[in-house]
Amino acid sequence: MASTADFKNGMCFMFKGDIYTIVSFLHVKPGKGPAFVRTKLKNVKTGRVIENTFNSGVKVDDVRVERRPYQFLYRDDMGLNVMNTETYEQISIPESMVENNDLMKEGQVIEIQFHAEEELPLTAEMPDKVELTVTQTIVGEKGNTASSTALKPATVETGAEVMVPMFINEGDVIRVSTADRSYSERVKQ
Repeated sequence: MASTADFKNGMCFMFKGDIYTIVSFLHVKPGKGPAFVRTKLKNVKTGRVIENTFNSGVKVDDVRVERRPYQFLYRDDMGLNVMNTETYEQISIPESMVENNDLMKEGQVIEIQFHAEEELPLTAEMPDKVELTVTQTIVGEKGNTASSTALKPATVETGAEVMVPMFINEGDVIRVSTADRSYSERVKQ
């Protein structure tokens, strides 16, 4: 059990039958009336963010969460098959658990959060940026851009499509942000 005095960003606890993590919180002590804590909570399973106010001193059931590195092996009808990099134990997780999972290539290491008591996978996160080889794109012609922000579609080695600048060619290795699928930079080889 934890109280509102123990709140910190990233803390997980049971609330309304689901596991929530604290995105942000603010202790408020008004001039008149009791103190309270205003929070933004994110549902670990659905990703939905809600706002809630707790009276100061309220007890919550905290949940012990562990982060473990897993290596992506392959996809099949069951979902994504991953292996713990420390124990070599293999598990299957649903594709919906990893956002922008079409940017993942075999061997990619992701981090999975587990409910420690139940050994239940809660969320999975890819690294902030991944390096991928461009397998198909149209050739950019010299002089056809009015500004330096002109983009064209490109297919990368995982089959995902991202928008890249006109100077990127097939065979180039690029760095892509996994949060919004945006081109970051060309990797020097």
